[in-house]
Amino acid sequence: MFELNTDARAIVAAHADKAIPVVGTPALNYSRNDAVYRSAKQACLALGFIEIDAECVAQAWLAQSNRTRQFDPQAWPEEPIDFGLRPWPSKDAFPACPLALGVYAVLPTAEWVGRMARTGLPTLQLRFKSEDATAVRREVQAAVEAVRGTNALLFINDHWREAIAAGAYGVHLGQEDMEIADFAAIRAAGLRLGLSSHGYAEMIRADRMSPSYIAMGAVYPTTLKRMATAPQGPGRLAAYARLMRDYPGVGIGGISAAELPEIKATGVGALAVVRAITAQNNPEQAAQDLMAAWAA
Repeated sequence: MFELNTDARAIVAAHADKAIPVVGTPALNYSRNDAVYRSAKQACLALGFIEIDAECVAQAWLAQSNRTRQFDPQAWPEEPIDFGLRPWPSKDAFPACPLALGVYAVLPTAEWVGRMARTGLPTLQLRFKSEDATAVRREVQAAVEAVRGTNALLFINDHWREAIAAGAYGVHLGQEDMEIADFAAIRAAGLRLGLSSHGYAEMIRADRMSPSYIAMGAVYPTTLKRMATAPQGPGRLAAYARLMRDYPGVGIGGISAAELPEIKATGVGALAVVRAITAQNNPEQAAQDLMAAWAA
């Protein structure tokens, strides 16, 4: 590891809650010759941020220091203007959804969607994996039918064409899907849009689409999906939630009932769960317990 300068050490000491293990030996690559920027970049790399996110925060720290006319190692950047986020509300934003989406269950089948809708869970996602196009269409349509007559808001993971055809409430897409999805068609159909993010650079990229909500994670280790980034932890989730406060935010990744208090304390408006419901002996009771704990 490179040697930190005095200001970088002060940043690291003040923000230990955002630290995760550093992988390998990060290289110091500077895009500008400025003392505040360089100190922040060093500190972010030492805290375990990947290069692209360290660059985002360093640039924002410089913008914050110029705006406030002082450098404060205690003041982690959290103003949207310092990150170049778009003014809120955006004129081309996707339709709004509730700012607090609550307990958000990610479920594998339409049958699961129906079961959990009947428990009163406020937000659901169908994450149905199949290479069979007919099976996908059938499952998406069945999930939309399964929430009819309940108050559950249903998002469809990945399958945006089928979500439009079935009249779903919304669609959830990963960063990789942003290259291929027809956002104009999704917006024209009136669907809400949720986007995944795994750090500052991806949140900024998601903001350019003005989605209905932004999911942030993975907060804890998860075996359900191969992640490109290490678990971010609740300290970073709290910082992400403060920065993206104009959006409904969803903490996601490895969250069980035991971690619910930590997630709630970050200020994020929702927590997404999978095995905290589907792997339980009594999923309906698990859902009720999660809702009660979140509301407490």
